[in-house]
Amino acid sequence: MNKPNRPIQSYVLGAILILLLLAVLRLLAPLFTPLLWAVLLYIVLSPLHRRLVQNLDFNTLKGKILRNFWAAVFTLGTVIIILFPISLVVSIFFQQILEMARSARELLNEQPEYLHNLFEKIAGFIRDISSGQLNFTAEDIDLQIRTYLTTELQRMVFLSSNVVRNIGGFSLNMLLLAFSVFFFYVDGPYLARLVLHAIPIKSEYISALTAKFMDITRNLFLGYIIVAALQSLIAYFVYTIFGIKGALVFAVLTFVLVFIPLLGATLIWIPLGVLKIAGGDIAGGIVFMIISAVFISGTDNILRPFFLKNRIQLHPLIILFAILGGLMAFGFNGLILGPVLVIFFLTVLDLFLTEHKIGGQDMEGGS
Repeated sequence: MNKPNRPIQSYVLGAILILLLLAVLRLLAPLFTPLLWAVLLYIVLSPLHRRLVQNLDFNTLKGKILRNFWAAVFTLGTVIIILFPISLVVSIFFQQILEMARSARELLNEQPEYLHNLFEKIAGFIRDISSGQLNFTAEDIDLQIRTYLTTELQRMVFLSSNVVRNIGGFSLNMLLLAFSVFFFYVDGPYLARLVLHAIPIKSEYISALTAKFMDITRNLFLGYIIVAALQSLIAYFVYTIFGIKGALVFAVLTFVLVFIPLLGATLIWIPLGVLKIAGGDIAGGIVFMIISAVFISGTDNILRPFFLKNRIQLHPLIILFAILGGLMAFGFNGLILGPVLVIFFLTVLDLFLTEHKIGGQDMEGGS
């Protein structure tokens, strides 16, 4: 007589489970960013950490102390690696943005005749290519540039003040990240088994998905974020050596644009080289572009294939859309979440097709 009630009890239990899952996700939502990057950093650095602790006996007091010691060392190193560059880049970035805006305004005030003639040529060019539909004047362009510079100066001052006000929130996130990373190093395998055990799918699929997640996360970080960081660092030194004003600003833009296939960093250093040539430094502009092509863009062609090693077998255009879509959907977290979700979807789809024998039989029948 109890058999008919079992499906109802199962549905009720399933509904309660889903509600509790949603409640837990809502509870962890404010902590999502530090938890996400703590997981990412743990995945990237865990192979080195495992090599150091693999011979320790965690059942002894000495083993437990050394496990906590190495977890603390890796956590401290991780925080320093993140905190120092971010603090330095943010402070210099806003400073250079303000300096560039002030220099542009001074140029508008100090050389009005030269700029007026330049704006006249630009306005004439726009009128010609638009067949007179866009009837701009030099005064219109000058007014728009001045308005834009004034607006950007105010925005940069506002953003700078916001950065100062948000130091407390950033510090809290760094503390949560450090706390999470420490316990991942201490109990990472146990926590992973705990989470994976709760997923109701076959163990071989769990193993495949776990291996895929670890592999793509590590390779995405190394092949895209680390390579982009190295390119932007090299770009900063090249721009500084050649006297480019706002070198760090253009280096940060280089970091953003290197994710665009084929073009990437060329969208920054080619216009800068052209401006140097247009400014009269023909030899310097040519040498600048040659060095940028070799050391900035060339870094991408050498290091990215080395790190990826054909492990992420997706067309660069799909990766680009995944990154852009991730950034729009999740903010900065989308830099990793976008490609991970796309690759994960394709992996689960492949497992589903294999499980239900879809596609393989059709191909066999067609042959």
